[in-house]
Amino acid sequence: MKATFPLGRVAGIRIGVHWSVLVIVIVLALGLAGRFPDAHPDRPPWQYWLTGLLGAVVFLLSLLAHELSHALVARRNGVDVDGITLWLLGGIARLRSEAPTPAAEVRIAGVGPLVSLLLGVLFGVLAGLFGALYGAGLVVETLAWLAGINLLVAVFNALPAAPLDGGRLLRALVWRRTGSPLRATAVATGAGRALGWVLIGVGLYLVLTGAALSGFWLAVIGWFLIATATAEGGQAHLRELLSGVPVRRAMGPDPVTVPASLTVARFLAAPEYRYRHSAFPVVDGEQRPVGLVNVKTAAGVPETERDSPVTSVMIPIEDIPTPHPDDPLARVLPALDSSPAHRALAVENGRVVGTVTSSDISRVISWLASSSSWRARAF
Repeated sequence: MKATFPLGRVAGIRIGVHWSVLVIVIVLALGLAGRFPDAHPDRPPWQYWLTGLLGAVVFLLSLLAHELSHALVARRNGVDVDGITLWLLGGIARLRSEAPTPAAEVRIAGVGPLVSLLLGVLFGVLAGLFGALYGAGLVVETLAWLAGINLLVAVFNALPAAPLDGGRLLRALVWRRTGSPLRATAVATGAGRALGWVLIGVGLYLVLTGAALSGFWLAVIGWFLIATATAEGGQAHLRELLSGVPVRRAMGPDPVTVPASLTVARFLAAPEYRYRHSAFPVVDGEQRPVGLVNVKTAAGVPETERDSPVTSVMIPIEDIPTPHPDDPLARVLPALDSSPAHRALAVENGRVVGTVTSSDISRVISWLASSSSWRARAF
């Protein structure tokens, strides 16, 4: 899930919002504003709408706190974090690699529901305090709703099914007992698909019995669980297939590099950069990589601005995976998917020695799959 609107950084972690967040904000605000008149009549309509909107925004901030806790604990456990995106069904903390051990997986996965639980308790205490001091009102009603929905988020995310946090905890448990992360992933994703079908079934039943909106959302969540769990299972299979394969087996060696001092105009006109690749590593005077320049992006620069250096339009090196040629290729997969460049630069002794794209990995996967199939038929 890619961010549509960047919001900046929190503790060095990029935060973004997908356009679908507008849908959930509107739905939540409508729901809250619609329930206020029955409990608190004779108020101006703008108070209902404003309080409902503020409640929806605070809930989104609660989801951000949930995901941010995952990201911070992941980073503390040696897992690189690409960023956080809020979207229709909550939030996603995009990690560039997997947890190194089952214990780290427990810490990373368990902190999210814990934060939501604590937020639910906090909002509940605030609702009680405001109610005792000022009596029932829109603020108390909203705080009570925030307490309930955060507790619901904590409980739902603790269910033992991937891709929920409880699924990560289940994966860590199976991984610790069996020693096989692949088997652990299979168990967690199987549970995720099962839960998804249950939610779809319950959602369809609610639609048929008249609760169309609730049933629709349950079915959507169920479909999301099935799709995500299936994708995770596929990724686990690829990691198993690529087990033991180093980056150098897939990389294109000795890539053509672009000096950081080269202007955009010279880059587009130079014959060595034509018709070869869609992107090139950018290096400084000591041949150290500083980024990656995309030909299409450079071509989009107006003619009047092409005297600027290529560094002004490049993707900075901080946003590009830079594995060592001897690193496991399987570890590059998640980083490659989350990188805006969709390619990695293999770096050895501070120099770029190769590039890795999705096509390069697909070629290796195809060869390994056909080789495995041939060996299976031969024996």
